[in-house]
Amino acid sequence: MPDIAVSDVDLFGDDARIDPYPIYAELRALGPVVHMTRHGHYALPRYADVRAALMDWRTFSSAKSVFVDPQMNADLEGITLCSDPPDHTMMRNVLGRPLRPDRMREITPTIEAEADLVVDRIVAAGRFDAATELAQHLPMAVVSELVGLNEADRGKMLEWAEAIWDVQGPANQRFRDAMPQVEEFLAFAQNDAVPGRIDPDGWAAHLYQAADRGELPREKCPVMMLDYITPSLDTTILGITSMIALFARHPDQWDLLRADRSLIPHAINEALRMETSVPQFTRVLTDDHVIDGVALEKGSRVALLYGSANRDERKYPDPDRFDITRKPSDHLAFGRGEHVCVGMHLARLEMSALLERLADKVSRFEILAERPLINNGLRGLAHLEVRVS
Repeated sequence: MPDIAVSDVDLFGDDARIDPYPIYAELRALGPVVHMTRHGHYALPRYADVRAALMDWRTFSSAKSVFVDPQMNADLEGITLCSDPPDHTMMRNVLGRPLRPDRMREITPTIEAEADLVVDRIVAAGRFDAATELAQHLPMAVVSELVGLNEADRGKMLEWAEAIWDVQGPANQRFRDAMPQVEEFLAFAQNDAVPGRIDPDGWAAHLYQAADRGELPREKCPVMMLDYITPSLDTTILGITSMIALFARHPDQWDLLRADRSLIPHAINEALRMETSVPQFTRVLTDDHVIDGVALEKGSRVALLYGSANRDERKYPDPDRFDITRKPSDHLAFGRGEHVCVGMHLARLEMSALLERLADKVSRFEILAERPLINNGLRGLAHLEVRVS
């Protein structure tokens, strides 16, 4: 069998968080499996191998957690993201109820009304920060209220969510800086986001109601709050911001969408493929396993590089080109299999509502300034100042 390729690149260094794509191309060229010596795990950089791993939870297990730092992995074993069936299925069934397509139809009028408000406001202003004034609006105005937190706590959600993503990487300075906020959130989830202090009709309260019916252990409820805060905020906000940046840089694609609104779902998929908000999670092998002729031992921790897979030239011709007619519904930005993103229907609904209204009112986006988000678990833009005409 061939030797395993080796790389000492730090995928969590600042440069790699800002622009990982040249690094991803190098890793794909090295082989189907690359030993990442800096952090002691292996990586799968190619689309077919990442997708196959996602579809095989029995071999590529999440039960030993899905992050990088060994202590954090040990501490978070058993949460929804860090579990396998049947525990994962039990928790996901409860978490997913308010996020099913039929529930999305119920909240669609609210999301559309909020989309009207924010698009009218920013277009009237003519110049705005797409990351904060546009992309944050729907997740914060709609989703945070649906979770059922009081207003003061909702204001902390973005800070908590960004910190939680930071501790999903190695124990670097960003990880250490984020720990106080993570501990604050965990204390809040344990002591404050509990029945009597939250909206009894909100998503958080539904967790406890399910526990009272015997559908899951009550002690799971506080940490399951993570599943409503982290995926529903930053990933959607970054996805919307990246989408605006891509259309600003490719006005011909914006013209196509304005002329044919049936392209909106494909534009969303293409934007998510091009700029994947969560570039990787890890898995642990439950048995010896061979990947494209490369043998890995049981117990190996393997990073699934979604951001690299989504730009794999073996899968997508000319993968660095933004093309909304590509129709890449098989992208991996939402994952696949047992751990496919539980909130993807909500994210698509929010992105679609904004695109529909922006296409009615905006002929061009012009980027005036931008600043990347540098985070261990996320990738995208923290600020994107644009002018519209």
